[in-house]
Amino acid sequence: MLKVLLTVAAIALVVWVVVRLLDRRGPGAVGGAPRRRQPPPRVTGPDDDPEFLRELERRRRREQRDGSD
Repeated sequence: MLKVLLTVAAIALVVWVVVRLLDRRGPGAVGGAPRRRQPPPRVTGPDDDPEFLRELERRRRREQRDGSD
């Protein structure tokens, strides 16, 4: 009974190691170098967004133009 238990434990260990290695390689990585995981996207503030800054400048100019009448 002990031999069976040790055999099952050894097989489980080998399967676990193989699954971990395949998981780290990522999908579709067959025989190639392991792919590095992409860092999560950074959250940027509105002052880092050029489109936001352009729109802010347009609003400021429009308000300045409309207010000077």
